[in-house]
Amino acid sequence: MTPAAYISRQDLSRKDTLSNIHQIIVDTDKSVSAEIGTMMSKEMIIYKADNVFKYGLASVKDYMSLHVLPMYGSPIIYNKYSNLLNKAKFQKGCINFKSAEQMPLPIVKELFEDCAPINLAAIMAELKKNPESKYRNVDDFERKTKKP
Repeated sequence: MTPAAYISRQDLSRKDTLSNIHQIIVDTDKSVSAEIGTMMSKEMIIYKADNVFKYGLASVKDYMSLHVLPMYGSPIIYNKYSNLLNKAKFQKGCINFKSAEQMPLPIVKELFEDCAPINLAAIMAELKKNPESKYRNVDDFERKTKKP
């Protein structure tokens, strides 16, 4: 199944919201490819970069859910968007929402503009190579590996 087919199967009231968020993700983060998969026992659109999970977009019984792994590892991104998207329900790396009003598209686009440059595969490779790494989160890695 394709992302478009997944979205077309959803409730009419959710199709535009899911379609718009999906389009923002693929337009903003060129490193990801989208596929349908299962995560946390839920079928969803899974976005991977270098074969590493980066985002997920789901429609479940009572809400829609946006999984953002870079946010999970970045207190800076998490704090920024939990304030900007304060009508949605935030968990560690997930945003649950019931309507488009809870996820204004300009802010969603900004979220993905902030997340797109984060290379989770590089972070994971560094942590595998050096398990005692000083990198405690995405922000540490980004700060210490950026070239001046």
